[in-house]
Amino acid sequence: MFSGIVQEKGVINTLLQGNGHLIITVNCSKSFIKDKKIGDSVAVDGVCLTITEKNNHSLTFDAVNETLDRTIIKNYAVDSCVNLESSLFFGGPVGGHLMSGHIHLRGLVKEVLINGDSKDIVIDTSSEWSKYLSEKGYIGINGCSITIGKINNSRFQVHLIPETLKTTNLDDLVFDNEVNLEIDQSTIAIVDTTERILKNKAQ
Repeated sequence: MFSGIVQEKGVINTLLQGNGHLIITVNCSKSFIKDKKIGDSVAVDGVCLTITEKNNHSLTFDAVNETLDRTIIKNYAVDSCVNLESSLFFGGPVGGHLMSGHIHLRGLVKEVLINGDSKDIVIDTSSEWSKYLSEKGYIGINGCSITIGKINNSRFQVHLIPETLKTTNLDDLVFDNEVNLEIDQSTIAIVDTTERILKNKAQ
């Protein structure tokens, strides 16, 4: 589990094609690496990946085809900037909202509006998932816990403060970029349960 509070930005060092998977090596700080072990989970742009190798300046992960199909990892290139977060530990703080690291869909950036040192970003989802969006609810965008603003059909707006722009790769987003989206799981449970109850009552 993760909290959606990005700890640092890493940089893609190498991308190698394995046997049915992609091998991703990310350069990151020694302070981020020092307490990591092979087998630990790290959120990379919100995707829960397992550490397969480590050294003093990088961590390596494998991404299988299912992960590549559902996420923006397939768009990575060498020197791509990625958001990194360690998995939560029992008793630790949760600064954002609980996230699983399992991406539901890719969103598409439709507008980027600059407001001084902050930005408003409009993201398009899909009719299948838009029913789970609620104003002032939470969503994970590239692993960042963000509060949802206005909603218009399958599109929603978010307001990004300077601190978020400084510490994450959301500041790099431009029109037509894809982002990883993780819908709040409690919202999914509430909506699905309500729909099921109403459907049963109507029968």
